[in-house]
Amino acid sequence: MLELKNISFVAENKKIIDDISLTVNDGEILLFTGPNGGGKTTLAKIMMGIVTPTSGKILLDGEDITDMPITERAQKGIGYAFQTPARFKGLTVRRLLKIACGENFSDDCCCDLLSMVGLCQKEYLNRPLDTSLSGGELKRIEVASILARKLKVAIYDEPEAGIDLWSFNMLVDTFASQKGKGSTVIISHQERIMRLADRIAVISGGKISEIASGGEMLPKLSGYFNKSCGKLK
Repeated sequence: MLELKNISFVAENKKIIDDISLTVNDGEILLFTGPNGGGKTTLAKIMMGIVTPTSGKILLDGEDITDMPITERAQKGIGYAFQTPARFKGLTVRRLLKIACGENFSDDCCCDLLSMVGLCQKEYLNRPLDTSLSGGELKRIEVASILARKLKVAIYDEPEAGIDLWSFNMLVDTFASQKGKGSTVIISHQERIMRLADRIAVISGGKISEIASGGEMLPKLSGYFNKSCGKLK
């Protein structure tokens, strides 16, 4: 269980995250949605340790990890898939997956993971993680590396970004298969991904404006976003 207690983050005299308290329950899919610039990605990065909160505490299974660096959080079972994954010249897909899972991870297991995210298995194992891969391919490979680690808390920042419809369908099925196998936090605006969520939190203006079960929140969201858009006119 991951707990955020009174988390705030200030940058350039602007409060980006404003006193958020939240629990990510074991085995649940928690989805963050809301207007652009509302603080969703910043909050997710605080969970991972990429961003350090100005105030507040973060607990993992009761242990205070607020000041713990990214590498130690990763060792304790927290992982993060970026909206725009990094490219690594000279590092192959096979090597990335073996780094994630251990040297004894077989090629067949690597292929199974790639298949789960809609990639053509052995064709990709020797591919380098460089500019020869499209953004969508790179995104799916990163998701595969997160799945491989069987994390306590897996965080995905807009996993649907830059992928085709066929691959998106496979990704939705993959997330559905992970329910109950660890905690999952997903930032998304896609309705099909929202339907997988046990709970949905709307984040706006650095605060959680509303949080409820997926079934309760989905009917409200179209009205919420219409209202938000109206404020921008």
